[in-house]
Amino acid sequence: MMGPAHSLSGAAAWLGVGAAAAAAGHPMPWPVLVVGALICAGAALAPDLDHKSATISRAFGPISRILCEIIDALSHAVYKATRAKGDPRRNGGHRTLTHTALWALLIGTGTSALAMTGGRWAVLGILFVHLVLAVEGLLWRMARTSSDVLVWLLGATSAWILAGVLDQSGNGSHWLFTGPGQEYMWLGLPIVLGALVHDIGDALTVSGCPILWPLPIGRKRWYPLGPPKTMRFRAGSWVELKVLMPAFMVLGGVGGLGALDLI
Repeated sequence: MMGPAHSLSGAAAWLGVGAAAAAAGHPMPWPVLVVGALICAGAALAPDLDHKSATISRAFGPISRILCEIIDALSHAVYKATRAKGDPRRNGGHRTLTHTALWALLIGTGTSALAMTGGRWAVLGILFVHLVLAVEGLLWRMARTSSDVLVWLLGATSAWILAGVLDQSGNGSHWLFTGPGQEYMWLGLPIVLGALVHDIGDALTVSGCPILWPLPIGRKRWYPLGPPKTMRFRAGSWVELKVLMPAFMVLGGVGGLGALDLI
C-alpha cells in the first residue's frame, strides 16, 4: 500500500486497541490514546525505509536517504544469506527484512529500552520522529506542498507539548507498566503495531509480504504471505483509495469513540 493508507491503518489500529482496552475495563488515558495513534500512524511508514522512493526515505532529508541506503543494503545482505532454494534472486532489499514480524518486535523492544534508559531527550526524539512521519502520512497533501523545515518544526513542537502532557500525573507516562523506571516503556507497543499493520497491508497487495521470516514455508524462507491472488490489489489502485482508506477512517472514528467510552 501507499504511505497515506499505511498511516491511516496504523492510527485506526491503535484507536481499535484503545476501544478494546476500554471494553475490558482498562481505558487508556486520552493522551496515551492520541499519542499512541500518532506514533502508530508514523510507525506504519517505517518498514519502507528499505525503499528510496518511500515517504520515510524523504522525510528527514539527507539523513533518511543515507539510512535508507544502509537499510536496503542490510536487508539485501540478510536476504542473500538466508534465502532458501525456492526464494528468487533479488537486486535489492525492499520488502524483505523490515517487512517481517521479527523486525517489528526488535524495533519495538529497542524503542522501549531507549525510552526507559535515555531519559526525556530520548522520549522527545522518539516522539519527534514519529510525529513527523504521522504528518507526512496523514496530512500528505499539505506536507508535500510545504517545506520540510515547517514539518520538522511542527513535529518538534508537538513532541514537546505532548511529552509535557504525558508527564502530568495520571496522563499516561506510566500507562500499563507501573514499575520504577518503566515510564514510557509502552512507547514500543504502537511501534510494533504500526509495523505489523504495514506488513499486513502489504500482504494484501500483488507481491505479498514475508511476515513470518525466518520460518520456512514450502521451499521458501521468504514466503510472501497474502490472500488468494484473485483477492489482491496493486498499491495505489482504486481498491486502496476508494475502499480501504475510507474504511480505515470509519474504523478509526468508531475505535476512538469506543476508547473514549462515547458509544
